[in-house]
Amino acid sequence: MVPTKACALTSTRNSVCFPSMRATNYIQQDRHAMKTNREKEKLDTRSKSISRPWVDEDLRDGTDHHLEEEEVDEEWQGLDENVAHVPFVAERYSEAEMIKRSRSFYELLNKRRSVRFLSDEPVPREVIDNVIRTAGTSPSGAHTEPWTFVVVQDPDLKHKIREIVEEEEEINYKKRMGDRWVNDLKRLRTNWIKEYLDTAPYLILIFKQVYGRLPNGKKKTHYYNEISVSIACGMLLAALQNAGLYTVTTTPLNCGPQLRALLQRPANEKLLLLLPVGYPKKDATVPALTRKPLEDIMVVM
Repeated sequence: MVPTKACALTSTRNSVCFPSMRATNYIQQDRHAMKTNREKEKLDTRSKSISRPWVDEDLRDGTDHHLEEEEVDEEWQGLDENVAHVPFVAERYSEAEMIKRSRSFYELLNKRRSVRFLSDEPVPREVIDNVIRTAGTSPSGAHTEPWTFVVVQDPDLKHKIREIVEEEEEINYKKRMGDRWVNDLKRLRTNWIKEYLDTAPYLILIFKQVYGRLPNGKKKTHYYNEISVSIACGMLLAALQNAGLYTVTTTPLNCGPQLRALLQRPANEKLLLLLPVGYPKKDATVPALTRKPLEDIMVVM
């Protein structure tokens, strides 16, 4: 009888084999390998069931992470399925009217510029309310509306925001951003001094809610929260332009946690954009930039 690794004989009693220490180790290794393979197959199956067809890694917004948590976290709760559906009545225009309106809207938004020289001239609060209402009409993943618009008009609070931003921006320009980035910004004549944070009558800080809270305290998933809030920001910019107000889109690097604490925002909110809003100063200037023509940005197939 030829011993195998599963039964290497040390003695024979009534044709019963007794495994040696080496054989015992082989058996344990085989069992461990089988267990590992089973666990791997289980994980592979689970990962396939929650996989998402991401177009690009940059599009990740944590939705997949939330879905994994939801399976084991009793804090999470799904949305109410009992939503009534009602008839939709669309407003239709003639082709001539459609062309006229689309052209007029394009010409309006083509005048939009990023203005860094804003006056302290007062702006009616109702206008700010209306442009944010407009931004709130934006579509969102599963209609979760994962946005918070914080409007700051208090001069002392605006100055504290400026201090935080300028402190971090100086470090950004000198150490974090790198020579290429800083060089690319030279034509815009920007630096870490942000006077408009004091002079603009309003600062609008847009936060994305990475998850929400239901009335019962349970968490709810906010699908594609960053993409949803970004769309709302675009609608806000269009609404500001339509109202005759100007801004410059800013994304202060490394300022989010400090500004969130200053404004007493909850942990589920992350700063996405900061917009100073107002009228341009009489001596305001902007770079003489041009936009890409239609044939460079549109592909018809």
